[in-house]
Parts: sequence; structure tokens; C-alpha cells
Amino acid sequence: MPRTIPLVIHATHEAGHKIGGIGAVLAGLLGSRAYNEQVQRSILVGPMFGQDPLQMERMVHPSNGLTIHYSSLHGIFDGVEESLRARLQEVERTFQVGVLYGVRRFGEHAHEVVLVDATQPNPEPIHRFHYHVWEHYGIDSERYSGFHEYNLYFAIAQPLFAVLKALEVDQGLEPEDRLVIAHEWLGMPVVFAAQLNEPGRWRTVFYAHEVATARLLVEGHPGHDTRFYNALSKAREWHLSLEDLFGDQSAFFKHAIVQQAVRCDHILAVGDLVVEELRFLGPDFRHRRIDRVYNGLPVQEISLEEKLHSRRLLQQYARNLVGYRPDHIFTHVARMVLSKGLWRDIRVMEHLDGMLAHVGRTAVLFVLSTAVPGGRRPEWVHAWEAQYGWPVGHRADNGDLQGPEVDFFFNGVEPFNRRARNSRIVFVNQFGWEPERCGRRMPPEMTFLDLRRGSDVEFGQSIYEPFGIAQVEPLNFGAISCVSNVCGCVGFMEEAIQALRQDPAWHGRFQNPPNRVVADYVTVPATYPLHSPWDALAIDQGVRDWIEHRNSGQAAQQLFQRLPTDTQTLQERLETGEAMARRMSWEVVVREHLLPSLERARH
Repeated sequence: MPRTIPLVIHATHEAGHKIGGIGAVLAGLLGSRAYNEQVQRSILVGPMFGQDPLQMERMVHPSNGLTIHYSSLHGIFDGVEESLRARLQEVERTFQVGVLYGVRRFGEHAHEVVLVDATQPNPEPIHRFHYHVWEHYGIDSERYSGFHEYNLYFAIAQPLFAVLKALEVDQGLEPEDRLVIAHEWLGMPVVFAAQLNEPGRWRTVFYAHEVATARLLVEGHPGHDTRFYNALSKAREWHLSLEDLFGDQSAFFKHAIVQQAVRCDHILAVGDLVVEELRFLGPDFRHRRIDRVYNGLPVQEISLEEKLHSRRLLQQYARNLVGYRPDHIFTHVARMVLSKGLWRDIRVMEHLDGMLAHVGRTAVLFVLSTAVPGGRRPEWVHAWEAQYGWPVGHRADNGDLQGPEVDFFFNGVEPFNRRARNSRIVFVNQFGWEPERCGRRMPPEMTFLDLRRGSDVEFGQSIYEPFGIAQVEPLNFGAISCVSNVCGCVGFMEEAIQALRQDPAWHGRFQNPPNRVVADYVTVPATYPLHSPWDALAIDQGVRDWIEHRNSGQAAQQLFQRLPTDTQTLQERLETGEAMARRMSWEVVVREHLLPSLERARH
């Protein structure tokens, strides 16, 4: 076990409250026993959005677990001693910002939080910082001054570092005892501040939760992952970098910042393909050690009876909606964004429907996804349910379907439901999963946990997915995780399976893992002319559609063979899924991946 680490600074946009995926990672890492046994002091630093009432409300909500000791924006000053209060106020005067200092709970553990509101900052120190960043890192802030995100995270960097000095967090510590971890590009300005203000006095780590340039190229072309990852593979054979193949990317400010991650002492990546994407950025990354630190899973014990109870609730809800009680329940919980590849669920369902009809079984796929943050008002949902049968029926002229939901339903779900014989897709475009928010036809005792517990299959066939926690969370409850081979969780599932294969207690039950189906939408048939990176660049939507139709049939066949048809099989899926989840837990991630990597960063 690595020796104790005295201080770790986490620079992240989710320091104040959970917004998305990185917030889930922070909750898993900072709430784990292994982390808290080895790290003496952790401080999260990031922005405070003083002009956004919704963000400020979420930050102080009791469920967020934040206790404020000092905040000029909230009028709280008496939680710190007088000398510290004076130092914090000096930082506020110098930079013309608002400062918050407090503690935030992550499970059973509490960690310090420093937030800075830079609504109207003093421009002089910001300009000096921009100049030094250009001088030392070659990043031209004038070029990116039109991007609000860029301006914000550079504006808060120096004040955040100044608050850390005011807190005297590094007093008496050697350089290897104080680490700054930049979670994604948003944390890199704090790394720059540490490196520029006190050169050589801090160990710095870049934690890649994605590669922004890779995401842009995958999402920005209709060939999506089929094109990009074939191009990456061929470029590696030809010793070409991303810009050699795709051209100059410097106009994209995230690309310019991430390229400077090589100036950190160490680099972490959440998945195997993220490692490859970083190496694709150029020779500086190609020869650096990059450690995989996968995301983890929360683990919760569940009995067969509890699973069956949740499954019966979902079956009853399905019957209330579509008129029959399905033999199988499928689910997909995801954000309504392009990267999630929701249309691929329909491609698989097209094949599965015929297989189910052949043996006289039925299924319903619940897709829980919304383009409206916070979801729809419950009274609207109840009215739509009464008027036209929401969520089986939808309209696009009354606030129901919005943005990408319109295309997904009318061009995907509705045509499938008209053709299908033994299955239906129910598109629940609402935030939350309980009767108050989802209508009177939902069983009154239903909760979100039932959606996770009762599922036979969780879909997650993304076109870009650095890890994909949501896709594998239902493993714990015995579900089959059906993911695309570009999801970072595939590597961690394989690692868990290999470990379980070596465990004699499982007697070979993981030779053909029943809880995992990996759909391959990247590999092209041997007959396809793919000889050079430029052949890969020619892959368009037509080629991708062809491969998706072809390979989704293979995924459907594997799913069909693994679907549980009796309680004994359900019990077996529950046992093997829970075993995989335990091998993929946050405790395993911290103990076997994160802490050894941080020890390497220190030396």
C-alpha cells in the first residue's frame, strides 16, 4: 500500500455540487474508505456561480452536504478565526471576487471546499496571468476571449491558488506531499497557477475524463466512432498524430489546454481508449506514461425477492402503458445527447423483436432521457397522460417533445412501435422516475431504484463514452450490460472478468460472461477497403449505417441467448453481476489504480 499522502487539491468545475459525470467520480473517490485512509487532507477548488439562482440553490440544498464556514455572498463570516477571515477578505479585495470556504460531505467523509465567484473580477491580475500563460505554455488567451468557459476558469485560477495560500495548506510540506489534480481541462488553469507562482513546489496531475478533441471529431462527423477509431488505429500504424490526419485543431481552446497536460508530473485516464486518444494528440503524449484509473461502481446487496419485486412493478407499469405484461424489461438511462447513440437501441430491438416473436416472448424497453434540465412540470405530464397517453404517445407542439427528443421519437421510436410484433419502446422524457413526475399509470410505490433493480438489460451503445458508469450500474442488480466497444467500462469489465476467472469459488462461470454484451460498431468487414488512415476518413454515415445494421444483429443474438427465462437464471445473473460489480467498486479503483498512480506522481 502506498504511504499516506498529506494533501491533495482537486481542481474541478463540480467542486461545489454534482453537475454530471465528474461529480459522480468525486463522490466515488472521496467517499471511499481506501481514499480516506491514505489521503490526510483533500480540498476541492472550483467556481461559484453567484449570478445563477438555480446553481446557488443546488449548492446549498441539504442533499448536497455543504456546510459554509465563510462566504461573502452568503454573509457568513463567523465559521473561521479572525486572522483567516482577514486573509480571505484580502484575496477578495485583490481579485474583486467572492470567496466561499466550507466542508462538503461525501458519504461518511467530509472534505474542504474552496469556491470563487468571478462575476466582476479585477481585470489587471487576469491579464497578467494570461500573459504568463502565453509566455510559458503558448496559449493565446486573446484568441479564445470570446468563450465564456475559457474566461471563467482562467479568471478563478489565481484567486483559488491565493485562497489555498491564505489557508496555509502547504505549510511544512515537501513538494511531493502536495498534489494538485486537474480534473479535465477546466482544472488546468489552477495547475498553471501553481506551476507559475511556485515552480517545482507542487506535484501536478492531469486526470483525463475524456479527450475533448476526440469527442468533437466523433460527434462532428456522421461517420462517428466507426470513422474516428478506425482512423486512430491506422494512424498509429503510420506513426501519424491527430493533427497530421485531421488538420490543425488549435482554434478549439480545449484542445490547446489539454495539449499542455504533458507539463504535468503525471497523467491519468478513465479508460483504455482515452489513453489512446491522448497518445494520438502527438509525440509528447506518445512517450509519456499514462495510467488507467477507471471509474468505479457503487455496490449494494440485493436479494432475488427484491429484484423480482422491482421487476413486477416495471412489468405492471408496462402493462398499464402498452396493454401486455412483458416477459423481459430493458432499460436505458442516459442524457439526451448525440454521444449516447440512442438510435442503436432501436437497431438492436429490430433484431430482437423477431427473435422474441419466434419463441412467443415479449419485451418493453424503457428509455429514460430528457433534453429539458430538471424535466417537465408534473401537472403537465399528468395532463398529457390523460389527453394522449404520454409517455407512449408524444406531441411536439405543446412543450412535450423538445430539441433532439423530436427526432428520436418521430424518426425512431414511433416507427419501430408501429412495426414491432412482440416488443415496444416507451420513451419517458422526464427527469425522475416516480408517480408524481411520471403519471398515474405508474405504480404508486415505484422509485428510481426499481428501474435499476428490475431491469434484465441496460443499454449503453454510445458513439463516445470515456467510461460509462450508468451503463454498468445495473450489473450490481443482475442486469446484462449491453455497451458499445468504445465505452471505457469495457476494459474494466474485462479486468474484473479476468480476476473472477482465476477465483476457484466461481468454478468457470466467467468463461463466457453472462452479464456483458459488447456491440462492435467500429470493426469493418474484411471486404471493406481499409488500408490507410485516409481510407478510414472516407467512412461516412452510409458505411456506419451498414455496419450498425449488420453488427446490431450480432449484439441482439448474444442478448437473446443470455436473457433470463426463469428464477434460477435470474438468481445466477444476480450472483455473477454482483461479483463483477464488487470487482469494479470504487474501493478497488482507489486501492488498485488511483493510489499507486498518485504515488508515482509524487516521485
